[in-house]
Amino acid sequence: MIYKNDLINIKVEKSEIPWLIIFTNENIKEFSQCDNKTKTEIFRCLDIIEKHMLEYYTPEKINIASFGNYVPHVHFHIMARFKEDSYFPEPMWGKKQREANLSLPSFDEFTKRLLNKLNS
Repeated sequence: MIYKNDLINIKVEKSEIPWLIIFTNENIKEFSQCDNKTKTEIFRCLDIIEKHMLEYYTPEKINIASFGNYVPHVHFHIMARFKEDSYFPEPMWGKKQREANLSLPSFDEFTKRLLNKLNS
């Protein structure tokens, strides 16, 4: 976990690409069941993460997904996608297209800067 407050927490998904997941702290099944304060906090953090990924990594695209079939708990995946990643243009859960050897800026530096933005 890289970030937590009273409403949400943010975790890293181990991957070849920058990939974060925002979870609600409460075990809420559907986004529509979140109170407005939680919804606002999810979107605040999602917006900050997306903008920071665009600025820091300059990816081809940002993918945002909210699936909950295996984990019936409100969560949002935010992924920086690159034409050279193993799955592009497929989703990261799709069919592998190639072997990738991405050379990306430091993820540790990315998360350090991101935490400053989330805490501002």
